[in-house]
Amino acid sequence: MKNDLPAALTHPDAERDAYNAAFYELGLRWHWDEATYAALVRQSPEPEVRIRRYLEQHHPHLLSVYDPSFLVAAVQERMLRTKPAPHRNFDWALATSSHVVG
Repeated sequence: MKNDLPAALTHPDAERDAYNAAFYELGLRWHWDEATYAALVRQSPEPEVRIRRYLEQHHPHLLSVYDPSFLVAAVQERMLRTKPAPHRNFDWALATSSHVVG
């Protein structure tokens, strides 16, 4: 999948917010802060590669249980469903601190 992001998600903060919302909705205790997201963008312009690299670097244990393509597709699909909300000011890092039941 190429970078098929809706125009409203092309702003880095909006895209990062959409990924963090997707992680939360999928029950993943992941959070991309500005530094993490910037590092991933520098590594690859392709969203799928960013997710895979994040998995490899921060959650390699998941790769022994789940097919990486499955995880990447699940995150990407959920992220693309996120409705952009430029006024939203939610700290996704706080959301990852509690247990999420899916």
